[in-house]
Amino acid sequence: MDRLLSVDQVAELLGTTARFPRRLIEERRITFVKVGRHVRIPESAVSNFVVANTVEPIARRFRSVV
Repeated sequence: MDRLLSVDQVAELLGTTARFPRRLIEERRITFVKVGRHVRIPESAVSNFVVANTVEPIARRFRSVV
């Protein structure tokens, strides 16, 4: 079982405010678990979110000027 993180822990991990992970939860863009009235996010869900939203750089070819 994954470690369950609080919204504040996820925000710190992502380098954002707590508002961002709360918005992800509200929009159902990240997996979360309700533990009573508390919301927890599995550590793997944060990793999956980062991987899914990672944008790779474009390799540019430079033309040589002759």
